[in-house]
Parts: sequence; C-alpha cells; structure tokens
Amino acid sequence: MNEREGKTNPMSRINLAEVAPELYRAFIHTETAIRKGPLDPKVRELVKIRASQMNGCLFCIDMHIHEALELGETHNRVFQLSAWRESRLYSEAERAALAYAEAATELPSGVSDEVWNAVTAAFKPEEVAQLVGQVAMINAWNRIAAPTHSEPPNRD
Repeated sequence: MNEREGKTNPMSRINLAEVAPELYRAFIHTETAIRKGPLDPKVRELVKIRASQMNGCLFCIDMHIHEALELGETHNRVFQLSAWRESRLYSEAERAALAYAEAATELPSGVSDEVWNAVTAAFKPEEVAQLVGQVAMINAWNRIAAPTHSEPPNRD
C-alpha cells in the first residue's frame, strides 16, 4: 500500500474518478456520445487499440482488446494490428481509419490530404466525425491512464 496516497495499487498514481468525479463524468459522457454514433464498433475498437499501442497505454490496450474480442473481433486481426499495413486482414475502410488514427496520434496537424481523402472516401460524413472524435478521445484517455500508471484488471 502506498501510504502517502492511501492506495493499494503501488503502480497507480491517482484515481481520477474518485478525486475529480465531475471531470471524469465529462469524459465518460463524451465517450458515451461517441459510442452511440454510427461508426462501426469494431472499427472504433481497432483505432482505440492502435492509438493506445502507439501511446504505450497498457490499461487502454488491455481494455480495448477485450472489448474488441467481445464484439466478435478475431484474435488474428488483433495480433496483426501493430503491423496492419502488412496484413491482408483489414478492409480498405479499416485501413483508412487506422492510417488516420496513427497520423492524428503522431501529430494532429500531420493528417495528410491523402489520409484525409481516404477516410472521407471510406466513411459517411457522420462516421468521419465520429472517427475524429474517437481518435481524439482515446488519445485523451491514453494521456490520463499512461501517466497515472493505471493498471488493467488481473484477468487470470
């Protein structure tokens, strides 16, 4: 137990939900709105996993892999996600979404016209808006969970 912070998880630095519940609820409200949107749930989880891999966010990688599998995503597609460009398992729309997620995660102004045009060709405007929001949201979650050393639950 970390006596200074009164927590039993020695890796976690702070529990945002407990310390700043109103702020945490605002993040949850935004995430809920995105989930209600028209973007395919599997695409949503794939971009969350990929951005979380890039950001080194163990908590989010774990959470979204499990959520993707619960949605019926295959193990092989999850296993190959970090090298999706080399894989034949992803559709053109998924490739466009993953390319956007990577570009926006690396540098928001780094989304090239080529990447943007592929996204707008593959998705309806409402889906594009949801994709933009989802990538922004997972990057926000990653920037909460990784620096606070949030740990995934023990699933063993």
